[in-house]
Amino acid sequence: MLSVALRTLRARWVTFTGSFVALSLGVALLTVMGLALASSATAPDRAPERFATAPVVVMGQDTLRVPTPTGDRAARLTHPRPVPTTTVTRLKELGPVVEDRSFTVRAEGGPADLVGHPWSTAAFAPYQLATGRAPRTDGEVAVTGDWTRPGRLIDTDRGPVRVVGTLTSRGFENAVFFTDAHAARIQPVSTQVAVDGEPSAVREAVGDSAQVLTGGTRRLADADPDRDSEALTAMNALFGTAGGVTAFVSVFVVASTFAFAVAQRRREFALLRTSGASPGQIRRTVLAEALAVGALASATGCVLGSHGAPALASWVVGEGLAPAWFAIGDHTWPYHTAFFTGLLVALCGATAASWRAGRTGPAEALREASADSRTVTPGRLLCGTALLLTAAVTLALALTGDPGDLLHRKSYVIRPMLLITAAALLSPLVLRPLVRLLARLPGVCALLVRENTATSVRRTAALAAPVLVTVALAGSLLGATATLNRAKSAEADERTSTAAFVVTPAAGSGFDDATLRRLRAVPGAEVSPSSSTAVHVLEDGVALVRSEARAASPGPLAATTRLPLAAGEPSGLDDDSIIVNEEWQRHRVGERVRVWLGDGTPRVLRIAAVMTTGTGDNGVYVTPRNAPGATVDRVDVALARGTDPKAVATALRTAVGAGNGQVLTRDQWIRATHPETNRTTRLGLLLVLGIALLYTGISVANTMVMGTSDRVRDLAVLRLAGATRWQVLRMTGAEALTVVTAGALLGLLVAAANLATLGSALALQSAPVTVAFPWRALGTTTAACGLLAVISAAIPAALALRRRPAELAGVRE
Repeated sequence: MLSVALRTLRARWVTFTGSFVALSLGVALLTVMGLALASSATAPDRAPERFATAPVVVMGQDTLRVPTPTGDRAARLTHPRPVPTTTVTRLKELGPVVEDRSFTVRAEGGPADLVGHPWSTAAFAPYQLATGRAPRTDGEVAVTGDWTRPGRLIDTDRGPVRVVGTLTSRGFENAVFFTDAHAARIQPVSTQVAVDGEPSAVREAVGDSAQVLTGGTRRLADADPDRDSEALTAMNALFGTAGGVTAFVSVFVVASTFAFAVAQRRREFALLRTSGASPGQIRRTVLAEALAVGALASATGCVLGSHGAPALASWVVGEGLAPAWFAIGDHTWPYHTAFFTGLLVALCGATAASWRAGRTGPAEALREASADSRTVTPGRLLCGTALLLTAAVTLALALTGDPGDLLHRKSYVIRPMLLITAAALLSPLVLRPLVRLLARLPGVCALLVRENTATSVRRTAALAAPVLVTVALAGSLLGATATLNRAKSAEADERTSTAAFVVTPAAGSGFDDATLRRLRAVPGAEVSPSSSTAVHVLEDGVALVRSEARAASPGPLAATTRLPLAAGEPSGLDDDSIIVNEEWQRHRVGERVRVWLGDGTPRVLRIAAVMTTGTGDNGVYVTPRNAPGATVDRVDVALARGTDPKAVATALRTAVGAGNGQVLTRDQWIRATHPETNRTTRLGLLLVLGIALLYTGISVANTMVMGTSDRVRDLAVLRLAGATRWQVLRMTGAEALTVVTAGALLGLLVAAANLATLGSALALQSAPVTVAFPWRALGTTTAACGLLAVISAAIPAALALRRRPAELAGVRE
């Protein structure tokens, strides 16, 4: 049987080309993803940057630790604590101490991410003067980079300054160095200090009041020390999802290809049965073919992946998705995993087809018609029904148990796969009536299209299924992100419905007390300043849960904000209470909860009101007293009755001052803060959809080429009956478009069902339900599939029709 399988591969190479290409690409992608995941499994710690030469760095506590029966639970503090003054005093007895102060700076013509420091800290990087000198008096600064030159007077939000020197850039920040005294007035609080002393003596002096950093741990004093690990975690999620979709779609395409190939070879297998071949020998033949194709395709895919992985690494680094140091290592397990996965995919895809081939009876050799007598096989019906029931049951459990889980990215990316697979398996049940409906037009061509597509159900299903999968994926994934973004925007719109203006500071800063006093003094304006903060709560005695929060005074908050309350009133908020949402484990008005504030301070607060859960953005509200260290980063403004909005807007802009912030109308603020899918997630979804579309193209082209090559005699009979070559080609293209349209419609229905479940979850969370269909993406995907199907059908038909009709039909003249 092995020799028969090899001869079959050589004779029917067109039939197996699609499977070979799909498997090769699948294994290549799995190899690339595996190499990327292996190379990013452990991120090397960055070397210290700002304090590379500092002997010892003492940093205020930035981690909350809560003891539980199963061990301590830790979380990063939103507002790290400063180094206590008494601790700094003791450290000065050990040696020179340099207090570090960091603050944002906005300078005319300068980079947007400028950060200010005292000059004494420049030596720890170390920075070196490229031109000019160090600052000596207030109003003098030295800057990194070449965006300015010594002698220039620059306007900044910290007042006008004169550049007296420039420093060679170190690559990790754009810095402005003030004198130590000037920096201390701008930022009185110091969260870290550099000490020239013995580490043991420093630890003894500090005790538990702060952290002592030496050696490599000094990197923790740099800005965002975890950025590398966070970027790699996001990248791993992206590659993991793409690898899963690759395996899912490749199995589907290969299984569909083998099933269609077996259906086309019924008479061939029947002749083998007539000549004495047993069902087991037929099955082994099909599996041997799959083994040969799988082994060759997997090996090819590994070679392609070894060249594609470095290109991917360069791309993610260039796009800013990975750190600059990221590169592909010399791991070998991704090659083994990808190769044997490809081989397993080929064998799994051929298993069902081999059982069908083994059931072929000798009488099938006498069949002349190519019509399909069975709409769907029992195995396919069983698998499709089981997956459909699984999808329905798991969805029902999620909606009744935790509907909020359906709003998470992992859920709305993975859950639709069950329903999509079930729909693809069961699609032959509805394809026949659907294509008859789509082709219900007058004329002979429409009649032939209708009957050909409805009669050859296997060919129709093999073409429609990948289109269904791709359209359903595009609609489900892109529609889910658009729906959630719209719901979040609608929530923000509802919360700010009573505000006329929203005043925001310049990027990276907050409003000072003087600015707030000027804003409060604007006639006819009800001003509600608020700050971003967070609180932590221990649930079930073991889980330390962080909740984003805003700090605001209750009176102004009630006047400018309409909270989505399920119980209580915002006026009940005071310094001893908190407003929570229904997602909290304890969320009854009047209950007392133990929380830890943004700086780690423990408090026991009474629940004054409870908000609905919504999309997850309905966080927590506390008073400013319970947000130590938080700066005002937003001011909502409501108007008194009869107040002129233009006059108030002018007064607000005057109060803020030029360059220190902007005054937006409520509608402008809603548009400016409209939620957008983050860049990593968006690229991940596009990668997933690109893989699906690529496989769809392979499957469509392979199915059309295989189907058209087996219909040569049918096309010749049409030519002998009087049809012109153009009429035959037009009929072939119309058949392809009809089937693609049917697959797209089924995919749209599946996407609608997936988005309906998302809408149900939003409704159960009391969030705005605004289901969004990505019509442009769906139209583009369908058009691409249709164009490819028409080309793949027309080219083989045109080549076949170049021969004489009588010769094609096997008729002797």
